[in-house]
Amino acid sequence: MKDNKLQYFLLFNFAMICISTSGVLGSNLTLFPPLSIWFRCLFAAILLGIYCKFQGLNFQLIKGKSTRTVFINGVLMTLHWVAYFFALTYTNVAISMLAVFTYPMMTTLMEPLFFKLQLQSRSILLSFLILIGVFFLLPSFDMANSDTKGLVFGILSGFFYALRNILSKGEIDSYNGSILMFYQCVIAVLILIPVFFFTQPSFDIVVEELPYLIGLGLITTAIGHTMFLNSFGHFNISTASIMSSLQPVYGIILAIIFLSEIPSWRSVLGGAIIMICVMMESLASLKTKSIA
Repeated sequence: MKDNKLQYFLLFNFAMICISTSGVLGSNLTLFPPLSIWFRCLFAAILLGIYCKFQGLNFQLIKGKSTRTVFINGVLMTLHWVAYFFALTYTNVAISMLAVFTYPMMTTLMEPLFFKLQLQSRSILLSFLILIGVFFLLPSFDMANSDTKGLVFGILSGFFYALRNILSKGEIDSYNGSILMFYQCVIAVLILIPVFFFTQPSFDIVVEELPYLIGLGLITTAIGHTMFLNSFGHFNISTASIMSSLQPVYGIILAIIFLSEIPSWRSVLGGAIIMICVMMESLASLKTKSIA
């Protein structure tokens, strides 16, 4: 039993490493971010479609509210990915990923607006501390500064992700995780097609950056996200969410190794504050659910 738990823990961390490659791979792209996401999702949709077909999973969507939720899910995930890639074009991996990981606290603050939940004073205090962490990530209040732009896009990416998680709550439990990821990628491919009318990507650049695009589709999306969703069968969602806080840590380590991006002391301090607050809120939420 202990060996199985260790195996699942190692597989979960491997999934986190795969997802964390988005920072390193995305930083190597010069394509317009929506185009990068289009190619990423195209490759991911093909790979996930083959995987789901091979596994004999049901592709049929339930008509009605859940179908609309799946579509909205896909739109919000597309906005989340595009905003994140814009962040990577303006700043480094550390600031981009840490800014995105303000989303758990955004989720906590926004949930009472959608559900009959009472906002805890603890959450308000931790949100204030996260703002302090963001302050340390912020090099200046000048929007002409590229790091500031990257931070804003990273936070915007986290907002779309938080909203997506809230709106999908309880509506799509009947779908397999890999099927959901497949449809999200398909929706992203469809709604980003108009980008080609405004931006004509250079064929040479696409060929040159193809390995990174395929890597994003295969390693980050198809393998990483599929393994993460499948981990819910071995860990409860709250525990998995807490452990997923390792993503920025792995992302920063990969950036140090492959991009030689050494985070500043401000990024380290701000990131530590944000990660500690996220962990505290996640643990508190887990205890609350256990008592309930």
